[in-house]
Amino acid sequence: MTTATSTRALIDAVTAGTRTVELGQPLFTGMPTSPNHPGFRMTLIRRHGDAVRPDGGSASNEILVTGGHVGTHVDALSHVSHDGLLHGGVDAEAAQRGGLHTEHGAERIPPMITRGVLLDIPAVRGTSALEPGEGVSAADLATAAERAGAEPGPGDAALVRTGWAQRFDDAASYLGHDTGVPGVTEDGARWLAERRVVAAGADTTAFERIPPGDGHRVLPVHRILLVEHGIHIVEHMALEEAAAQGLTEFLFVLTPLRIVGGTGSPVRPVAVVGA
Repeated sequence: MTTATSTRALIDAVTAGTRTVELGQPLFTGMPTSPNHPGFRMTLIRRHGDAVRPDGGSASNEILVTGGHVGTHVDALSHVSHDGLLHGGVDAEAAQRGGLHTEHGAERIPPMITRGVLLDIPAVRGTSALEPGEGVSAADLATAAERAGAEPGPGDAALVRTGWAQRFDDAASYLGHDTGVPGVTEDGARWLAERRVVAAGADTTAFERIPPGDGHRVLPVHRILLVEHGIHIVEHMALEEAAAQGLTEFLFVLTPLRIVGGTGSPVRPVAVVGA
């Protein structure tokens, strides 16, 4: 198939009708934020009426203060090192000199327009949400893929639902410092890596299992995915609507901001399905 033919087929598919399902959380002052990152702040710095043009027009605008890992976001490969090295053996200290990362910066995160697979763990366990601190193993992911009838493969985005996003409006409960947070275990991360996905996402603050009282003391899944395998991690996802609509595989669209030398980027991922 020629490039022109494949492009025409893609345009025809879109013209035939599609709908989108939000996979990201809204950004608002006071939203849950990882204790390792600054919080999100937004306020109007200019209001309608502060200045009025001769023709009666006026404008309003805001100022945003945020980190790259606030709200729904994607981790760049510069985000985590192990024994002083980033993915591919890059020297982390040398790469970060000058106030930005000259290797694996957020501007190098690829736009993701690919197949997405929703791995709904509570659905296979017959519950609405996982318990605090509960792990999602390789066996759990395989069972969820079997239920979905779609196993993630090379270049795909694997999205792991824990049901934890139901707590998003209660920051303390959602962050779960004292109680723990459910998430993917080390063998679950290796299962994803073996399938060579481009990204792995979840509806929690750190993607991986956080034991009660541990906070983010160690994050072995980040090491496995980011450092060892170059797989991007998407956190703070909103997967309840996708699960409610019975989505299993879909066109996944995520475009990070090109933040030169950054370690992550806020994103607005969506699932695109037939109308």
